[in-house]
Amino acid sequence: MTRQKTLAGLSVLVQEGKLDPVTLAEQTLAGIAAHGDQSIFVGITRERALKEASAASARLRAGRSLGLLDGLPVAWKDLFDVKGSVTTAGSAVLRDTPPAGSDAAVVGAVAGAGMVSVGRTNMSEFAFSGLGINPHYGTPHNPASTDVERIPGGSSSGAAAAVAAGLVPAAIGTDTGGSVRIPAAMTGIIGYKATRGRYSMKGVFPLAESLDSLGPLCHTVQDAVWLDAAMHGLTAPVVRRGAIAGLSIVIPETIVFDEAENEVVEAFEDAVKRLEKAGATVTRRAFPTFKAVFDLMARHGALVTAEAFALHRERLAGSEAERIDPRVVARTRLGEKITMPDYIALLDARDQLIHETVESLKPGELIVHPTLPHVAPPLAPLLADDELFFKTNATTLRNTLIGNFLDFCGISIPCGTGAGEMPVGLQLAAPHHQDDRLLSIALAAEAVIRGEA
Repeated sequence: MTRQKTLAGLSVLVQEGKLDPVTLAEQTLAGIAAHGDQSIFVGITRERALKEASAASARLRAGRSLGLLDGLPVAWKDLFDVKGSVTTAGSAVLRDTPPAGSDAAVVGAVAGAGMVSVGRTNMSEFAFSGLGINPHYGTPHNPASTDVERIPGGSSSGAAAAVAAGLVPAAIGTDTGGSVRIPAAMTGIIGYKATRGRYSMKGVFPLAESLDSLGPLCHTVQDAVWLDAAMHGLTAPVVRRGAIAGLSIVIPETIVFDEAENEVVEAFEDAVKRLEKAGATVTRRAFPTFKAVFDLMARHGALVTAEAFALHRERLAGSEAERIDPRVVARTRLGEKITMPDYIALLDARDQLIHETVESLKPGELIVHPTLPHVAPPLAPLLADDELFFKTNATTLRNTLIGNFLDFCGISIPCGTGAGEMPVGLQLAAPHHQDDRLLSIALAAEAVIRGEA
Protein backbone atom coordinates (compact mmCIF):
# COMPACT_ATOMS: atom_id res chain seq x y z
CA MET A 1 0.00 0.00 0.00
CA THR A 2 1.16 3.54 -0.72
CA ARG A 3 2.41 5.02 2.55
CA GLN A 4 2.61 8.65 1.46
CA LYS A 5 0.49 10.27 4.14
CA THR A 6 0.23 13.91 3.14
CA LEU A 7 -2.07 15.33 0.53
CA ALA A 8 0.88 17.24 -0.94
CA GLY A 9 2.96 14.07 -1.24
CA LEU A 10 0.13 12.14 -2.87
CA SER A 11 -0.73 15.04 -5.15
CA VAL A 12 2.73 15.00 -6.71
CA LEU A 13 2.41 11.31 -7.52
CA VAL A 14 -1.12 11.62 -8.88
CA GLN A 15 -0.54 14.74 -10.95
CA GLU A 16 2.63 13.28 -12.49
CA GLY A 17 0.80 10.09 -13.43
CA LYS A 18 2.87 7.91 -11.10
CA LEU A 19 -0.17 6.91 -9.03
CA ASP A 20 -3.59 6.38 -10.55
CA PRO A 21 -6.52 7.64 -8.42
CA VAL A 22 -8.30 4.28 -8.80
CA THR A 23 -5.24 2.45 -7.50
CA LEU A 24 -5.00 4.91 -4.63
CA ALA A 25 -8.68 4.49 -3.78
CA GLU A 26 -8.43 0.69 -3.88
CA GLN A 27 -5.32 0.77 -1.67
CA THR A 28 -7.04 3.11 0.75
CA LEU A 29 -10.17 0.97 0.99
CA ALA A 30 -8.06 -2.19 1.40
CA GLY A 31 -6.03 -0.54 4.14
CA ILE A 32 -9.16 0.43 6.05
CA ALA A 33 -10.59 -3.08 5.71
CA ALA A 34 -7.37 -4.71 6.92
CA HIS A 35 -6.67 -2.31 9.78
CA GLY A 36 -6.71 -3.76 13.26
CA ASP A 37 -9.04 -1.10 14.64
CA GLN A 38 -12.44 -1.43 13.00
CA SER A 39 -14.03 1.22 15.23
CA ILE A 40 -12.41 4.12 13.32
CA PHE A 41 -14.96 4.05 10.48
CA VAL A 42 -18.71 3.57 10.90
CA GLY A 43 -19.40 3.32 7.18
CA ILE A 44 -17.48 2.90 3.94
CA THR A 45 -18.68 4.52 0.70
CA ARG A 46 -16.86 2.09 -1.57
CA GLU A 47 -19.03 2.46 -4.67
CA ARG A 48 -18.85 6.25 -4.53
CA ALA A 49 -15.11 6.24 -3.89
CA LEU A 50 -14.36 4.05 -6.90
CA LYS A 51 -16.69 6.08 -9.13
CA GLU A 52 -15.08 9.37 -8.06
CA ALA A 53 -11.60 7.92 -8.42
CA SER A 54 -12.40 6.62 -11.91
CA ALA A 55 -13.66 10.07 -12.94
CA ALA A 56 -10.49 11.68 -11.57
CA SER A 57 -8.36 9.17 -13.43
CA ALA A 58 -10.11 9.97 -16.71
CA ARG A 59 -9.69 13.71 -16.15
CA LEU A 60 -6.00 13.37 -15.42
CA ARG A 61 -5.38 11.21 -18.49
CA ALA A 62 -7.15 13.85 -20.58
CA GLY A 63 -5.07 16.64 -19.05
CA ARG A 64 -8.06 18.24 -17.29
CA SER A 65 -7.06 18.04 -13.63
CA LEU A 66 -9.36 19.89 -11.24
CA GLY A 67 -6.35 20.93 -9.18
CA LEU A 68 -4.07 19.86 -6.37
CA LEU A 69 -6.62 17.65 -4.61
CA ASP A 70 -8.00 15.83 -7.64
CA GLY A 71 -8.20 12.08 -7.01
CA LEU A 72 -7.10 12.22 -3.36
CA PRO A 73 -8.99 10.39 -0.56
CA VAL A 74 -10.92 12.11 2.22
CA ALA A 75 -13.09 10.84 5.09
CA TRP A 76 -16.02 12.55 6.80
CA LYS A 77 -17.04 12.71 10.44
CA ASP A 78 -20.44 11.07 10.84
CA LEU A 79 -22.23 14.42 11.04
CA PHE A 80 -21.94 15.29 7.35
CA ASP A 81 -24.62 14.16 4.93
CA VAL A 82 -23.04 11.99 2.24
CA LYS A 83 -25.57 11.10 -0.44
CA GLY A 84 -26.74 7.50 -0.21
CA SER A 85 -25.45 6.81 3.31
CA VAL A 86 -26.97 7.28 6.75
CA THR A 87 -25.84 10.13 9.00
CA THR A 88 -25.96 8.58 12.48
CA ALA A 89 -24.12 11.33 14.44
CA GLY A 90 -22.46 8.49 16.33
CA SER A 91 -25.81 7.41 17.79
CA ALA A 92 -27.69 4.11 17.66
CA VAL A 93 -31.02 5.95 17.55
CA LEU A 94 -30.30 7.33 14.07
CA ARG A 95 -28.93 4.09 12.64
CA ASP A 96 -32.19 3.24 10.84
CA THR A 97 -32.96 6.69 9.44
CA PRO A 98 -33.13 7.06 5.65
CA PRO A 99 -29.89 7.63 3.75
CA ALA A 100 -29.07 11.24 2.92
CA GLY A 101 -30.70 12.36 -0.31
CA SER A 102 -27.93 14.82 -1.10
CA ASP A 103 -24.44 15.78 0.00
CA ALA A 104 -23.82 18.38 2.69
CA ALA A 105 -22.71 21.62 1.02
CA VAL A 106 -19.10 21.20 2.10
CA VAL A 107 -19.05 17.56 0.93
CA GLY A 108 -20.19 18.80 -2.45
CA ALA A 109 -17.56 21.54 -2.46
CA VAL A 110 -14.76 19.08 -1.73
CA ALA A 111 -16.11 16.70 -4.39
CA GLY A 112 -15.97 19.66 -6.75
CA ALA A 113 -12.22 19.81 -6.11
CA GLY A 114 -12.02 16.19 -7.24
CA MET A 115 -11.54 14.53 -3.85
CA VAL A 116 -12.62 10.94 -3.33
CA SER A 117 -14.91 10.31 -0.35
CA VAL A 118 -14.09 6.90 1.15
CA GLY A 119 -16.29 6.77 4.24
CA ARG A 120 -17.71 8.11 7.46
CA THR A 121 -15.69 8.20 10.68
CA ASN A 122 -16.72 7.43 14.24
CA MET A 123 -17.30 10.12 16.88
CA SER A 124 -18.60 10.87 20.35
CA GLU A 125 -22.37 10.39 20.31
CA PHE A 126 -24.10 13.56 19.06
CA ALA A 127 -20.64 15.22 19.28
CA PHE A 128 -21.21 15.87 22.97
CA SER A 129 -17.87 14.88 24.53
CA GLY A 130 -14.22 15.83 24.11
CA LEU A 131 -12.99 12.32 24.87
CA GLY A 132 -14.10 10.33 21.82
CA ILE A 133 -15.63 7.40 23.72
CA ASN A 134 -18.56 5.72 21.96
CA PRO A 135 -20.43 2.74 23.49
CA HIS A 136 -22.39 2.01 20.30
CA TYR A 137 -19.72 1.82 17.60
CA GLY A 138 -16.66 1.31 19.77
CA THR A 139 -13.96 3.79 20.76
CA PRO A 140 -11.14 4.26 18.23
CA HIS A 141 -7.69 3.49 19.60
CA ASN A 142 -5.24 6.38 19.75
CA PRO A 143 -2.61 5.43 17.11
CA ALA A 144 0.04 7.44 18.96
CA SER A 145 -0.16 5.28 22.09
CA THR A 146 2.62 2.75 22.64
CA ASP A 147 1.86 1.70 26.22
CA VAL A 148 -1.77 1.34 27.28
CA GLU A 149 -4.90 1.93 25.20
CA ARG A 150 -5.59 5.66 25.31
CA ILE A 151 -8.49 7.80 24.14
CA PRO A 152 -8.25 9.48 20.73
CA GLY A 153 -9.98 12.67 21.85
CA GLY A 154 -13.30 13.87 20.55
CA SER A 155 -15.68 14.43 19.32
CA SER A 156 -13.98 13.91 15.91
CA SER A 157 -12.32 10.75 17.24
CA GLY A 158 -12.44 8.55 14.16
CA ALA A 159 -11.40 11.41 11.88
CA ALA A 160 -8.22 11.98 13.88
CA ALA A 161 -7.49 8.28 14.28
CA ALA A 162 -7.95 7.64 10.56
CA VAL A 163 -5.39 10.30 9.68
CA ALA A 164 -2.97 9.48 12.50
CA ALA A 165 -3.05 5.77 11.57
CA GLY A 166 -2.26 6.58 7.95
CA LEU A 167 -5.56 5.23 6.62
CA VAL A 168 -6.47 8.50 4.89
CA PRO A 169 -4.42 11.65 4.33
CA ALA A 170 -7.23 13.89 5.55
CA ALA A 171 -10.61 13.92 7.25
CA ILE A 172 -13.14 16.67 7.90
CA GLY A 173 -14.58 17.24 11.36
CA THR A 174 -16.69 19.65 13.36
CA ASP A 175 -15.64 21.76 16.34
CA THR A 176 -18.12 23.15 18.90
CA GLY A 177 -15.85 23.19 21.94
CA GLY A 178 -12.62 21.75 20.58
CA SER A 179 -13.75 18.68 18.65
CA VAL A 180 -11.19 19.11 15.84
CA ARG A 181 -8.28 20.48 17.87
CA ILE A 182 -8.58 18.09 20.83
CA PRO A 183 -8.24 14.82 18.88
CA ALA A 184 -5.60 16.41 16.66
CA ALA A 185 -3.52 17.30 19.71
CA MET A 186 -4.02 13.88 21.31
CA THR A 187 -3.00 11.95 18.19
CA GLY A 188 -0.19 14.22 16.99
CA ILE A 189 -1.64 15.71 13.82
CA ILE A 190 -2.86 19.10 12.56
CA GLY A 191 -6.36 20.26 13.51
CA TYR A 192 -7.70 23.55 12.15
CA LYS A 193 -10.95 25.06 13.47
CA ALA A 194 -12.15 27.76 11.12
CA THR A 195 -14.12 30.81 12.12
CA ARG A 196 -17.77 29.85 12.58
CA GLY A 197 -19.55 30.47 9.28
CA ARG A 198 -16.46 30.25 7.07
CA TYR A 199 -18.03 27.20 5.43
CA SER A 200 -21.66 26.31 4.80
CA MET A 201 -23.29 24.23 7.56
CA LYS A 202 -26.04 22.97 5.24
CA GLY A 203 -26.37 19.22 5.65
CA VAL A 204 -24.28 19.04 8.83
CA PHE A 205 -25.99 17.59 11.92
CA PRO A 206 -25.71 20.31 14.61
CA LEU A 207 -24.79 20.33 18.28
CA ALA A 208 -25.03 24.02 19.18
CA GLU A 209 -25.54 26.32 16.24
CA SER A 210 -24.14 29.38 18.00
CA LEU A 211 -20.82 27.57 18.42
CA ASP A 212 -20.57 24.92 15.68
CA SER A 213 -17.69 25.27 13.24
CA LEU A 214 -15.88 22.98 10.82
CA GLY A 215 -12.31 22.13 10.00
CA PRO A 216 -9.86 19.61 8.55
CA LEU A 217 -7.62 17.11 10.31
CA CYS A 218 -4.45 16.29 8.38
CA HIS A 219 -0.68 15.95 8.65
CA THR A 220 0.59 19.39 7.66
CA VAL A 221 -0.53 23.01 7.65
CA GLN A 222 -0.02 23.01 3.88
CA ASP A 223 -2.62 20.24 3.58
CA ALA A 224 -4.99 22.23 5.82
CA VAL A 225 -4.61 25.27 3.55
CA TRP A 226 -5.49 23.21 0.50
CA LEU A 227 -8.52 21.69 2.22
CA ASP A 228 -9.68 25.06 3.50
CA ALA A 229 -9.76 26.39 -0.04
CA ALA A 230 -11.72 23.40 -1.31
CA MET A 231 -14.19 23.56 1.58
CA HIS A 232 -15.39 26.99 0.61
CA GLY A 233 -15.32 26.48 -3.12
CA LEU A 234 -12.02 28.05 -4.17
CA THR A 235 -10.21 26.42 -7.08
CA ALA A 236 -6.83 27.13 -5.47
CA PRO A 237 -5.58 28.45 -2.10
CA VAL A 238 -5.12 32.19 -1.63
CA VAL A 239 -3.14 31.97 1.64
CA ARG A 240 0.43 33.22 1.39
CA ARG A 241 3.24 31.95 3.58
CA GLY A 242 3.93 34.48 6.33
CA ALA A 243 7.06 35.17 8.34
CA ILE A 244 8.04 34.50 11.94
CA ALA A 245 10.39 37.47 12.07
CA GLY A 246 8.36 40.34 13.52
CA LEU A 247 5.51 38.07 14.61
CA SER A 248 3.92 39.13 17.89
CA ILE A 249 2.45 36.38 20.04
CA VAL A 250 0.86 36.60 23.47
CA ILE A 251 0.65 33.77 25.98
CA PRO A 252 -2.37 33.99 28.30
CA GLU A 253 -1.65 33.69 32.00
CA THR A 254 -5.31 33.00 32.76
CA ILE A 255 -6.95 29.53 32.93
CA VAL A 256 -4.99 27.70 30.20
CA PHE A 257 -2.10 26.52 32.42
CA ASP A 258 -4.20 25.59 35.44
CA GLU A 259 -3.38 22.02 36.54
CA ALA A 260 -1.44 21.45 33.33
CA GLU A 261 0.90 18.46 33.25
CA ASN A 262 4.54 19.44 33.70
CA GLU A 263 5.61 17.63 30.54
CA VAL A 264 2.96 19.48 28.52
CA VAL A 265 4.18 22.84 29.80
CA GLU A 266 7.80 21.90 29.09
CA ALA A 267 7.04 20.87 25.49
CA PHE A 268 5.06 24.06 24.97
CA GLU A 269 7.72 26.32 26.45
CA ASP A 270 10.42 24.67 24.35
CA ALA A 271 8.38 25.45 21.24
CA VAL A 272 7.94 29.06 22.39
CA LYS A 273 11.71 29.39 22.82
CA ARG A 274 12.19 28.14 19.27
CA LEU A 275 9.71 30.72 18.00
CA GLU A 276 11.55 33.47 19.87
CA LYS A 277 14.86 32.32 18.44
CA ALA A 278 13.30 32.45 14.96
CA GLY A 279 12.33 36.09 15.45
CA ALA A 280 8.94 36.13 17.17
CA THR A 281 8.24 38.56 19.99
CA VAL A 282 6.60 36.87 22.96
CA THR A 283 4.67 38.56 25.75
CA ARG A 284 2.62 37.12 28.61
CA ARG A 285 -0.38 38.73 30.25
CA ALA A 286 -3.68 38.03 31.95
CA PHE A 287 -6.88 37.64 29.94
CA PRO A 288 -9.77 38.52 32.26
CA THR A 289 -12.26 37.60 29.54
CA PHE A 290 -11.09 33.98 29.67
CA LYS A 291 -12.09 33.76 33.32
CA ALA A 292 -15.31 35.60 32.56
CA VAL A 293 -16.34 32.81 30.17
CA PHE A 294 -16.29 30.28 32.98
CA ASP A 295 -17.89 32.68 35.45
CA LEU A 296 -20.78 33.05 33.00
CA MET A 297 -21.14 29.31 32.66
CA ALA A 298 -21.22 28.92 36.44
CA ARG A 299 -23.92 31.58 36.72
CA HIS A 300 -26.15 30.83 33.72
CA GLY A 301 -25.12 27.38 32.47
CA ALA A 302 -23.18 26.48 29.32
CA LEU A 303 -24.33 27.82 25.97
CA VAL A 304 -23.55 24.48 24.30
CA THR A 305 -25.69 22.65 26.87
CA ALA A 306 -28.65 24.99 26.41
CA GLU A 307 -28.66 24.57 22.64
CA ALA A 308 -27.97 20.83 22.74
CA PHE A 309 -30.93 20.32 25.07
CA ALA A 310 -33.19 22.40 22.82
CA LEU A 311 -32.15 20.20 19.89
CA HIS A 312 -32.66 16.88 21.68
CA ARG A 313 -35.42 17.64 24.20
CA GLU A 314 -38.10 15.55 22.47
CA ARG A 315 -35.67 12.66 22.02
CA LEU A 316 -34.74 12.79 25.71
CA ALA A 317 -38.38 12.83 26.75
CA GLY A 318 -39.19 9.63 24.87
CA SER A 319 -38.07 6.03 24.68
CA GLU A 320 -35.06 6.91 22.55
CA ALA A 321 -33.29 8.24 25.64
CA GLU A 322 -32.78 4.64 26.78
CA ARG A 323 -30.71 3.96 23.65
CA ILE A 324 -28.40 6.95 24.11
CA ASP A 325 -25.15 6.86 26.09
CA PRO A 326 -26.26 7.67 29.68
CA ARG A 327 -23.36 10.11 30.01
CA VAL A 328 -24.55 12.04 26.98
CA VAL A 329 -28.11 12.01 28.34
CA ALA A 330 -26.99 13.29 31.75
CA ARG A 331 -24.92 16.11 30.30
CA THR A 332 -27.59 17.15 27.79
CA ARG A 333 -30.35 17.20 30.43
CA LEU A 334 -28.42 19.85 32.34
CA GLY A 335 -29.73 22.21 29.66
CA GLU A 336 -33.25 21.78 31.02
CA LYS A 337 -32.26 23.93 33.99
CA ILE A 338 -31.12 26.83 31.79
CA THR A 339 -33.93 29.39 31.56
CA MET A 340 -34.66 31.73 28.67
CA PRO A 341 -33.33 34.74 30.66
CA ASP A 342 -30.15 32.72 31.30
CA TYR A 343 -29.80 31.97 27.60
CA ILE A 344 -30.30 35.59 26.56
CA ALA A 345 -27.84 36.71 29.22
CA LEU A 346 -25.26 34.27 27.81
CA LEU A 347 -25.68 35.59 24.28
CA ASP A 348 -25.50 39.23 25.35
CA ALA A 349 -22.45 38.66 27.53
CA ARG A 350 -20.79 36.65 24.79
CA ASP A 351 -20.97 39.55 22.33
CA GLN A 352 -19.40 41.85 24.91
CA LEU A 353 -16.63 39.40 25.76
CA ILE A 354 -15.78 38.87 22.09
CA HIS A 355 -15.47 42.64 21.69
CA GLU A 356 -13.37 43.06 24.83
CA THR A 357 -11.00 40.25 23.88
CA VAL A 358 -10.42 41.54 20.37
CA GLU A 359 -9.84 45.05 21.71
CA SER A 360 -7.30 43.72 24.22
CA LEU A 361 -5.10 42.35 21.44
CA LYS A 362 -2.51 44.55 19.81
CA PRO A 363 -2.60 44.78 16.00
CA GLY A 364 -1.39 41.55 14.46
CA GLU A 365 -1.04 39.72 17.77
CA LEU A 366 -1.80 36.00 17.92
CA ILE A 367 -2.72 34.04 21.06
CA VAL A 368 -0.59 30.97 21.76
CA HIS A 369 -1.10 28.33 24.46
CA PRO A 370 -1.13 24.55 24.95
CA THR A 371 -4.05 23.07 23.05
CA LEU A 372 -4.72 20.81 26.03
CA PRO A 373 -3.43 20.78 29.62
CA HIS A 374 -2.72 17.04 29.42
CA VAL A 375 -1.88 14.27 26.98
CA ALA A 376 -4.37 11.58 25.99
CA PRO A 377 -5.27 9.63 29.16
CA PRO A 378 -5.76 5.85 29.35
CA LEU A 379 -9.18 4.62 28.26
CA ALA A 380 -9.98 1.95 30.87
CA PRO A 381 -10.28 4.20 33.97
CA LEU A 382 -12.64 6.53 32.09
CA LEU A 383 -14.94 3.66 31.15
CA ALA A 384 -15.05 2.48 34.76
CA ASP A 385 -15.66 5.76 36.57
CA ASP A 386 -18.37 8.28 35.65
CA GLU A 387 -16.99 10.91 38.00
CA LEU A 388 -13.54 10.64 36.42
CA PHE A 389 -15.13 10.74 32.95
CA PHE A 390 -16.95 14.02 33.58
CA LYS A 391 -13.98 15.62 35.34
CA THR A 392 -11.60 14.64 32.53
CA ASN A 393 -14.06 15.77 29.88
CA ALA A 394 -14.35 19.21 31.48
CA THR A 395 -10.57 19.56 31.73
CA THR A 396 -10.07 18.36 28.17
CA LEU A 397 -12.53 20.89 26.75
CA ARG A 398 -11.40 23.80 28.92
CA ASN A 399 -8.68 25.44 26.82
CA THR A 400 -10.31 24.94 23.44
CA LEU A 401 -13.88 25.95 24.31
CA ILE A 402 -12.65 29.46 25.08
CA GLY A 403 -11.98 29.95 21.36
CA ASN A 404 -15.43 28.71 20.38
CA PHE A 405 -17.17 30.98 22.88
CA LEU A 406 -15.10 34.00 21.81
CA ASP A 407 -15.58 33.12 18.11
CA PHE A 408 -11.87 32.68 17.38
CA CYS A 409 -10.24 30.57 14.71
CA GLY A 410 -7.46 28.26 15.85
CA ILE A 411 -5.03 25.59 14.74
CA SER A 412 -3.33 22.90 16.79
CA ILE A 413 0.21 21.94 15.75
CA PRO A 414 2.26 19.14 17.38
CA CYS A 415 5.06 20.65 19.46
CA GLY A 416 6.62 17.70 21.29
CA THR A 417 5.71 14.88 23.62
CA GLY A 418 4.61 14.54 27.22
CA ALA A 419 3.89 11.67 29.60
CA GLY A 420 3.98 8.26 27.96
CA GLU A 421 5.67 9.84 24.93
CA MET A 422 2.22 11.04 23.88
CA PRO A 423 1.84 14.06 21.56
CA VAL A 424 1.45 17.61 22.87
CA GLY A 425 -0.28 20.29 20.80
CA LEU A 426 0.34 24.04 20.60
CA GLN A 427 -2.60 26.20 19.55
CA LEU A 428 -2.27 29.37 17.51
CA ALA A 429 -5.46 31.44 17.63
CA ALA A 430 -6.73 34.65 16.10
CA PRO A 431 -9.97 36.68 16.23
CA HIS A 432 -12.84 35.70 13.95
CA HIS A 433 -12.39 36.09 10.20
CA GLN A 434 -8.60 36.27 10.48
CA ASP A 435 -8.29 32.71 9.18
CA ASP A 436 -6.11 33.54 6.20
CA ARG A 437 -3.63 35.34 8.40
CA LEU A 438 -3.68 32.55 10.98
CA LEU A 439 -2.96 29.95 8.31
CA SER A 440 -0.28 32.18 6.81
CA ILE A 441 1.60 32.33 10.11
CA ALA A 442 1.00 28.64 10.78
CA LEU A 443 2.60 27.78 7.44
CA ALA A 444 5.71 29.73 8.43
CA ALA A 445 5.83 28.52 12.02
CA GLU A 446 4.98 24.83 11.69
CA ALA A 447 8.52 23.48 11.29
CA VAL A 448 9.78 25.63 14.16
CA ILE A 449 6.92 24.59 16.45
CA ARG A 450 7.58 20.94 15.63
CA GLY A 451 11.30 21.38 16.28
CA GLU A 452 12.19 20.49 12.71
CA ALA A 453 13.78 23.81 11.71
